Amino acid sequence: MEKRNSKIIKVAVIGPESTGKSEMCRQLAKEYNTIFVPEFARNYLTNLGKPYTYEDVIYIGEQQMLLEKEYEKRANKILFCDTNLITIKIWLQVVFNKVPFYMDVLINKNKYDKTFLMDIDLPWENDPLREHPNRRKEILNLHLIELESHKTKFNLINGVGTERLQNAKNNLVNLNP
Repeated sequence: MEKRNSKIIKVAVIGPESTGKSEMCRQLAKEYNTIFVPEFARNYLTNLGKPYTYEDVIYIGEQQMLLEKEYEKRANKILFCDTNLITIKIWLQVVFNKVPFYMDVLINKNKYDKTFLMDIDLPWENDPLREHPNRRKEILNLHLIELESHKTKFNLINGVGTERLQNAKNNLVNLNP
């Protein structure tokens, strides 16, 4: 396994669909004059041209981790990651009711300096790639279970508009990017 640049602070932004993960990453990257790792799944699924499979989700997880390594080399002190393997694991559970045996090992190996769990207090926004408007509470709870299972400290980020961004920024104060 390739060692990561320990000078770069990695922040995972995770949570259910339509909770503002991508927008939060964009805003934080701008605020901190750096870049963010986009969600690989969005572009991949948009161009897939067929219903996705279990194997597609595994591939998406692999590619997301490769993107992190690539972007880490170009980040300016801090790197915001739009999703991580916890979200991929939950996606596999919810849609396919199966997860590869090695997923927890990979989750434990892929460390972040900070994890933000986005709350479901934003209204649902329709999007062709979003599937579970009525399961956001359940999926939020699955994230909580996984974070606890992996002993991952996290901050629940809530609020609307600038309040949400400020809540995230307040939780980055002690990281010294």
